[in-house]
Parts: sequence; C-alpha cells; structure tokens
Amino acid sequence: MAASVREKQTVALKRMLNFNAPPLKNTAAEPVWKVLIYDRFGQDIISPLLSVKELRDMGITLHLLLHSDRDPIPDVPAVYFVMPTEENIDRICQDLRNQLYESYYLNFISAISRSKLEDIASAALAANAVSLVTKVFDQYLNFITLEDDMFILCHQNKELISYHAINRADLQDTDMEAIMDTIVDSLFCFFVTLGAVPIIRCPRGNAAEMVAVKLDKKLRENLRDARNSLFTGDSMAAGQFSFQRPLFVLADRNVDMATPLHHTWTYQALIHDVLDFHLNRVMMEEGAGAEPSPAGARPKKKSRKTYDLTAADKFWQKHKGSPFPEVAESVQEELDTYRAQEDEVKRLKSIMGLEGEDEGAISMLSDNTAKLTSAMSSLPELLEKKRLIDLHTNVATAVLDHIKSRKLDVYFEYEEKLMSKSTLDKSLLDIISDPDAGTSEDKMRLFLIFYITAQLAPSESDLEQYKKALTDAGCDLSPLNYIKQWKAFTKMAATPANYGNSGVKPMGLFSRVMNTGSQFVMEGVKNLVLKQHAIVFVVGGGNYIEYQNLVDYTKSKQGKKVIYGCSELFNAAQFIKQVRQLTCYLLPPLTCPPAAFNLSTCYL
Repeated sequence: MAASVREKQTVALKRMLNFNAPPLKNTAAEPVWKVLIYDRFGQDIISPLLSVKELRDMGITLHLLLHSDRDPIPDVPAVYFVMPTEENIDRICQDLRNQLYESYYLNFISAISRSKLEDIASAALAANAVSLVTKVFDQYLNFITLEDDMFILCHQNKELISYHAINRADLQDTDMEAIMDTIVDSLFCFFVTLGAVPIIRCPRGNAAEMVAVKLDKKLRENLRDARNSLFTGDSMAAGQFSFQRPLFVLADRNVDMATPLHHTWTYQALIHDVLDFHLNRVMMEEGAGAEPSPAGARPKKKSRKTYDLTAADKFWQKHKGSPFPEVAESVQEELDTYRAQEDEVKRLKSIMGLEGEDEGAISMLSDNTAKLTSAMSSLPELLEKKRLIDLHTNVATAVLDHIKSRKLDVYFEYEEKLMSKSTLDKSLLDIISDPDAGTSEDKMRLFLIFYITAQLAPSESDLEQYKKALTDAGCDLSPLNYIKQWKAFTKMAATPANYGNSGVKPMGLFSRVMNTGSQFVMEGVKNLVLKQHAIVFVVGGGNYIEYQNLVDYTKSKQGKKVIYGCSELFNAAQFIKQVRQLTCYLLPPLTCPPAAFNLSTCYL
C-alpha cells in the first residue's frame, strides 16, 4: 500500500487507455492513435487525474461524450469508458450498428451484468460487427480521487445517495436498499483498485452499519471464488492480503452536524465554501475591466474563468491546508521572487542588445552569455511559475473579497469559541443583528452551530428572541426546525459532541472516530496490521474541513496513514439546502445517538 489511491487509479486508467496493456516505458515510441468515448461518470473520474496533454501523449486524439453527436471515424479504434446503464448499452449497440470506428474496446466503470453483456453481443451479431469488439473489461473504477488521501463516490446524480436521500422520512425499504447498493458498489471498486481487503468497523443502528454489512457480504463472496477473486491476482502484492489490511472506519453524518456548517479558515476549504469549486476545478466570474461602459451602451458581460488546482501545482500542494493569512503572504513572496528572476532576464537581454561599438558592452557580453543562456533555458519554468502565481493571486483575491464583505473572520473566531466552549467576547444577538456582518445564510449557520453545540437548549423566550432577529435578518428558519428534531432525537444536550479546542479548526466527528479507532487498532488488530492504515468514510456526505482535520491528525501521529472518503462532497450552503428539504420530515429510525458511536461492530 505504498502507492497512494490517486496513483493506483491513474495507473489503472493509463493501462485502460493503452488497450488494457501496461504502457510502454519507451516514450520515444509513437502511441497508437485512438478515440476516447466516455459518459459523464467517466469524465468525472478522468478529469481530476489526467490532463488533456497527458491524454494526447497516450494517443487520444479526440475525447467525446457517449451521447453527443459523433461522426464516423472508420480507421481509428475507440476506447469506451462508461457506466453499464441501459441508456449507455443502447447507445453502444447503436454505435456498433453504425460501425463508427475501426474497433471497440469496451471498458465499464462498474461490473456489467450478464444480461446487458448479452444485449451487446446480440447487437454486434446483428450488425455483423462481432470481430470489431476487441475487448470488454470491468474496470472497477467507480469512485473519484481528488487527492492522494481523499476520494468521493460520485459527482453525477449525487442527490441519489445524498444526506437528504438517506434521511427523508418517506423513504421506502426498497429505496434504501438501492442507495446502500450504490454506495457499496463504489466502495468495493475502491478496495479493488487499492488492492486490499479491509477490516471494517462501524457504529450500530444507522446507515453506516447497513453499508458495512453489505460491503462485508460482497467482499466475502468475491474472496470465496479463489479462481476469479479480484484480490488474489496481480492486483494484490504478495502477502498484502494477510498482513497489511487497512482499518476501514465507517461513520454516519448524523453523528456531527456542526462541522459541515462551520466557517473555515484554511485555503482549500475556504475556496470550496465561497467559490464554485468542483472536482479540483474552480470557476470564477471576472469583470471586463474597471472602465465604465459608455452612456446608453450595454454593460459588458462578465467572463467565466476556469482554474485547475492539481497535484502538479507545488504552491497548491504546500498551502491548500494553510490558514488563509499565510497563503496571502506566500503568494506575495512568490510574486516577489518571480519579479526578481524576471528583472534579471530583462537586464541580461538589454546587455545583449547593446551596440557593438561599446567596448564595455562587448566585455560584458562575454561575461553574461552563459548567464543569459541559463536564464533563457529556465524561461518555460519561469512562465509556468508566473501562470501559477496569477492563478493563486486571482483565486486568493476572490476569497479575500468574500472574507471582507461577509466578515468571515468574525464568524470563524466566534464559532471556534462556541465549539471549544470558550468564553465569548460578544453576544450572539449582536452578530445576528449586525446588518454588515455576513449574509442571512452566514447568520443561520452561526446560530445552528450555537444550537447544536449548546449543552443546554435556550429557553423558549430566548429562542423566540433569536428567531425574531434571524427573521429580521432575512433568514429562512426551516433548517432550525429539522435540527431541533435531530437534537431531541439524538439527545445531544445530554451527550454533546466532543468538538474540543483545535486551535485552527474543530475536530468534531473525527476526535471521536480516530480516538476510538486508534484504541481498537492497539487492542484488537495490532497483530494483523503492520502499518497503521486507516480509511475513514462518511455515509451521508463530507467536507474539506474534516479532510484537513485528518491530514493534521496524521502529521501528529508517526507511521499512520489515513485516507478520507465520503459519499458526496458538499459545502455549507449545499448542506443547509438538504437540511431545509428535510424540514417537514421526522428523522427515520436508522439514526443513532452519538453515544452509540463506539465502533463496536466489526466485520471481516
């Protein structure tokens, strides 16, 4: 398990794009030119891992959506990477009938059923295209890797496995089974790609246990069939199955409702909170300029700018988990360094361009030729550095605008004190009533955190006062109604979450998960696990705050490697929207009180 999950999924994708053969190490050899056909699910899996340039280096001349209008390219092979849905199978069969490509390499993100495979075979036979279908593979790549140590299950149709979907009161048993099957299918793919069979731990009596039971069953069924097991072939390193099984901790979102609402202060989490940030790509609107439009003219449209925050961006990798003030300082330092290098290149260029009659210039020319050659050879690197500086300058400026206009620093500090039970320097009503402090949503988030973390619920008179202030501030009170039901059901007042004083951000759920998990590793699994790998997964959705908490946790624990996963990734606005939709519902019986989170159930 030395390689990260991102590296393993990238290797699997590159193998697939090379017709399911290991890519040639000899880069001088020209690749076989091909077309990549994917659906939205396949696009979401590939885009955070492989750039357009990397695809082109592997021979991908075109990458097209399966359901787009595609012209025939009869002399080029096509690599398909799609989910095995009825709609996709029908379109593949249509492509076979139209004989769009020279040959077809069909790769399914999840395992395709026998009946659907027979549908493809029948279509190929009817179209006299059997010889064109070269290979059919189940890739088991039905998850999205965003970081070396972070993954989510899906981005498309994520509402089908969302917190709202799992917790709505009108949920039928069949619907719940379908949700759990979808989650388990993706988790099974994750462990196949990782090449490891986990030791599963979960709390009792909620959705996390349902996932654990189903995943345990699916893993056991695969392991029983030794000939076709996905964990005993070349995907598994020798001895890994016996001695390096990771600990897989399943948690339920209902255990900690405060952290997803928290105003954060770290770079990556702030970007996700205040900007349009999905699958490592941030989209921002940029003004056309400060100059006003002429009288009577239409205002200039704002352009949409897209930035990719990738593993190749060293500044991003170093500072994504840093407090925002440190990021701002580092951007300025990088800019100063770049300007110094740029000035040196300009100086050398001016010397080289002097008239030859100047003897001093000629002597300086011989002295500086080597320096200029060195400077010019590093010019591409300098330009890339400038591009990244511009990127982070623009992104950080946009984040700073939100911080200033909404006073997010005030909210962050106040929530920190609420969650760590510290002394408050001003009243909650003052912040809610301040028209210049944040949006109505900011105020609602703050009050919900206050309500969730309070050991004693506010009196009816105090609550009415808060509700009036929130209403006057333009807040929608419907999320509060659900949180009141949730808190009453889980007895949070009697057993408050251990949010603790984190210094930078609250630990919430993970102070409990990792402390209990660590105890379990020490007491029950230390003979099985040589290296302490833990994989923490949140059923019902997660966020970058919790991911950063785990990153910080691993820094303080020598030898521990922790991966964070969640069924979907949401920011506070998206989470509140789901809670608002649950307002009219009572909580389902699946939810268990936080006190029951003792990781007592063990599988495999």
